[in-house]
Amino acid sequence: MVPSAKVFFGEVRTVYAPVAAALGLTGPEESDLVAPSARYTGPVVGYRITLDYREGTIGGRVELHRDTYYLSVDVEQLAMTVGVVERRGGISFSAKNQKQLRKSLQGHADYARLVHPFLADADPDTAEALMRRAGAREWSKR
Repeated sequence: MVPSAKVFFGEVRTVYAPVAAALGLTGPEESDLVAPSARYTGPVVGYRITLDYREGTIGGRVELHRDTYYLSVDVEQLAMTVGVVERRGGISFSAKNQKQLRKSLQGHADYARLVHPFLADADPDTAEALMRRAGAREWSKR
C-alpha cells in the first residue's frame, strides 16, 4: 500500500535533512493540494519531491525560478546531462510501501547532492542554460 502523505512527509524530512544541511537548502515547504510534495530551496535552484498515489512512485525535480516563469527538470536527466551518472536506472522511483519510498528518496537525495555543485555556484543564466540542455520544461507564473 502506497504510504500516506503524513508518512511521505516524515520520510522526506528524515532523508533530506542531511542533504539540505550540507547543500545550504531551506525547507521543506510541504503541500498536499494536488499531490503530496516537498520543496527544498537554495539561492539558485530548488528540489521538489512528489508522491504519485496512482502510480506508487516518487518524482524528483530540480527547479529554477525566474521573474515570470520557472524551469523544472528530472534530477536523473540533469545528472546524466552534467555527466555525474552514465545512464538511466541508477535510482529507484518506487513508493509502493515505506521501505521502497525510503530507498527511492535516498537515491533522489544522492542525485541532488551530485548535481548541486553544477548549479549552486552558477549564476541563474548559466544554471538555466544547463537545465534547458537537460530538457527542462518551462512553466509560466502568470
